[in-house]
Amino acid sequence: MSYKAMESNAAPLYPIREVSRLTGVNSVTLRAWERRYGLIRPQRTPKGHRLYARDDIERVERILQWLNRGVPVSQVRELLDQPETVETPAPQMGDWSSQRQHVIHAVDALDMARLETLFNQSLALYPVGLCIAELWQPTIQQLEERWGDQFGATLQRRLLETFLRTRIGTRLYHANQTNSGGELLIARLPDDTSGFWAMLMALAASAAGYRIQLIDGEVALSELPMAVDRLGIKAVLLASGQAERSDLVRRQLPRLAEQSDVPICLVGPVARIRVSDFENTEVAVLGEDTTQALSRLRSIVDNED
Repeated sequence: MSYKAMESNAAPLYPIREVSRLTGVNSVTLRAWERRYGLIRPQRTPKGHRLYARDDIERVERILQWLNRGVPVSQVRELLDQPETVETPAPQMGDWSSQRQHVIHAVDALDMARLETLFNQSLALYPVGLCIAELWQPTIQQLEERWGDQFGATLQRRLLETFLRTRIGTRLYHANQTNSGGELLIARLPDDTSGFWAMLMALAASAAGYRIQLIDGEVALSELPMAVDRLGIKAVLLASGQAERSDLVRRQLPRLAEQSDVPICLVGPVARIRVSDFENTEVAVLGEDTTQALSRLRSIVDNED
């Protein structure tokens, strides 16, 4: 593996972007660990840019190990500063099952303050892609499976939908100011009234460096080419947690993909449910898993450039 490192007294020093790539921890989180918790102490260039030694990177990895054990970030420094005889925990997955239950209980109780804490905490402690794959995506799946005709389900669904729309929307707005990747248009398909899958995919793609135009509501397929042309879109991602009607899947989407100048992609459960319907069409089926979907999207967009 090769690194873009700077030399200082023969010891390589790494800029924050490279440390983020190596560890999977985004730059915002690395800065918070330094400023708020004093967990890492990078060196500085004369212009104030952070430079990290290999020891700093190993410390970041140890921080992640403690966090994955469920230790609050506020307590990690004490554990890191203990004598070396203390065994560092082996890397393992955090207690995601417990965290999912905490979110579900907050939604059941309509405890929005608790939900806010859980949302902010998860994204501060873990990489965005990991949070989505292990916490938010499976939690939403569990909730959708149990809501059905349950009393209060509509209220729970709408409150969670509104909560995620505002929080994710804020993150997208700020990320769009600095992200340098291609512009993606993300929208939900007609039968998906909540937009959960479009929002999660937008959050994941934004964390991967893309600029995001998230359409909050249903959009006519016939108007998408205008959006592509005027917004400089590199790819269109259409999401749904539903099977969607047959005419849309078998006629309208394939026709749109044939006529489009950019890739038309499908994400969310609809991509799993309807995968056979898109064989031999121009529609790019990215899948239900956001991590795999991003990997497939990256190869498609790169091939278009």
